[in-house]
Amino acid sequence: MDFIAPETWGSAIYLWIVPIVLGDAIFPPVPSEMVVITGGALAADGHANFWLILLLAAFASWLGDMAVYLLFKRRVSHVLDRWAWGRKVHRGIHEAIAKAGRSSTYGAIIGARFVPGGRLATSSAAGIANVSVRGFSLCAGLGAVLWAAWQVGLGYFTGSATKLPFWASSLIGVGVGLIIGIVVGFIVTRRRGDRSPVDEPYDGDEPGGVPQPE
Repeated sequence: MDFIAPETWGSAIYLWIVPIVLGDAIFPPVPSEMVVITGGALAADGHANFWLILLLAAFASWLGDMAVYLLFKRRVSHVLDRWAWGRKVHRGIHEAIAKAGRSSTYGAIIGARFVPGGRLATSSAAGIANVSVRGFSLCAGLGAVLWAAWQVGLGYFTGSATKLPFWASSLIGVGVGLIIGIVVGFIVTRRRGDRSPVDEPYDGDEPGGVPQPE
């Protein structure tokens, strides 16, 4: 099997998108942008279906956002504290909220996913703030479609414009997206603090509980 052959990636990319984009919902370092942009680059080469890549990416993004939102809305996020890795993830979530801010407005739910860590921060903050399920679902869905279109389109554009192998086009697209994300993230988060601005209920007597600053 040729690992860099577009035929190999074209047949596997559909299986990778959903779990990777889902994982990115709660653990931002998961490279969801890379796999979606790669899908766009493969589509430009004719080895993947553009619309199917977009649909899978949007669906996985919406599903991941809903999972995080419901986890915090139902006040079951303390389940993470049962394991050492879960406590690290839980603390990371509040660190993301601290950087991105508490905002749970519909505009933030749609747009914050374009900022590093913003997707996790707004989904969890919206759950804690009891934003309506319908409102969050609709905004998360719209944001997911816009995010997927941007990522897939970026890969497709770089692949069509450069005519380079799909992996080279993918790296270029990831680089461009990363630069834009960092710039936007710096502008949005430069006035934020270093502590979570939300007060999440927790069981203070439970080992590993994650108390919030007062």
